[in-house]
Amino acid sequence: MKAIDPSPLPRVIIAKRMARPFFAHHPWVFAGSIAKVEGQPIAGGEVRVESSEGQFIGRGVFNPTSAIRVRLYRWDDVSIDTEFWRGQIQQAVSLRTQVLNLPTDRPAYRLIYSESDGLSGLTVDRYDRWLVAQVTSLAVHDRLSLIVPILRELEGIEGIVVRTERSIAAKEGLTPLDEVAWGTVPTNPVVVVENEIEYEVSLSAGQKTGFYCDQRDNRRAAAIYSPEASVLDLFCFTGSFGLNALKHGRSNSVYGIDSSASAINAARRNAERNGFNVSQVEYEVADVFQALERLRSDNRRFGKVICDPPKFAQRSAAIPEALKGYLRLNRAAVEVLEPGGVLLTCSCSGLIDRPMMAEMLSQVAELSGRSIQILEIRSQAADHPISVSCPETGYLKCFICRVG
Repeated sequence: MKAIDPSPLPRVIIAKRMARPFFAHHPWVFAGSIAKVEGQPIAGGEVRVESSEGQFIGRGVFNPTSAIRVRLYRWDDVSIDTEFWRGQIQQAVSLRTQVLNLPTDRPAYRLIYSESDGLSGLTVDRYDRWLVAQVTSLAVHDRLSLIVPILRELEGIEGIVVRTERSIAAKEGLTPLDEVAWGTVPTNPVVVVENEIEYEVSLSAGQKTGFYCDQRDNRRAAAIYSPEASVLDLFCFTGSFGLNALKHGRSNSVYGIDSSASAINAARRNAERNGFNVSQVEYEVADVFQALERLRSDNRRFGKVICDPPKFAQRSAAIPEALKGYLRLNRAAVEVLEPGGVLLTCSCSGLIDRPMMAEMLSQVAELSGRSIQILEIRSQAADHPISVSCPETGYLKCFICRVG
């Protein structure tokens, strides 16, 4: 049995009737949930969290700058030490390698998913022999000297990149990071394999950690609907939904649109790498909404339309405007969809839930005069597990629909 750490720690006292989520292991203690702080906690230092009745809840890391004032990591009264980080990382790795049995040939998957793996503020993706870590908390930032050596021990790893987005760094009071923390990392894109398709992933200039592994299963699932259909892939990024449609759905053609020129260039290279020619796949750098208006005016129609936009709602106040954006996008998508065609529409905005998406689709049906049948409602891939203690980890919604 581990010895209880005898050193006194500052105490964070939760306000009355607000402790229940933390007893249930929700890791975020917002400033508004705190009644008082006893002692002098330092930024990045450990604290004990207790209820207003003095009952021990857990141990966390204090951050006076962040709206998340304490991130909870332990629900026993033991130090958040190197052994803790090692144990949590080992559990995360075991899930991917032993339970999920993810592919080992040039893999691309989420190795550590922050709160879902008990490591709030640390996300790590594996691309072949390299790791890209996204740091979003002061607790992780200040303990990288402990965490990186543990990641180095993983079999077959040759280099580790660590990043912190500027917007997140500002909220957490961190110095933005974008550096090679260990080993060597190629400057050219590395090639990974997902669903038997090869993709280039830039470890130095990719979005977030370089690739969107969360849609892996949805890309494959969507391909089987309306085989041999022509596909319009909106917000196509580096082409993954469209390439799955070509390979696994025998689609006649794919037309991909994204506003990022670098993403479109990568999509073209990915199509060529996998043996698809210009008669099968076409890409365009354009604003998606403007492109949809042009396609409608030109009377272009497709058998399948894929909508995988970026996050529309960053905060609660943005939800109404975000829903208007989803409504506008999906109505425009339906207008270029053939009768009986398939619409795949997604939201990665955690603040937009499934009922909101379903209601939005009902409005699309009403405004367009088209019937919409939901065939599947899907979520993120299993390497992005959803913590029942932190439902915010279940952010991705994917609706596959037939439109009459």
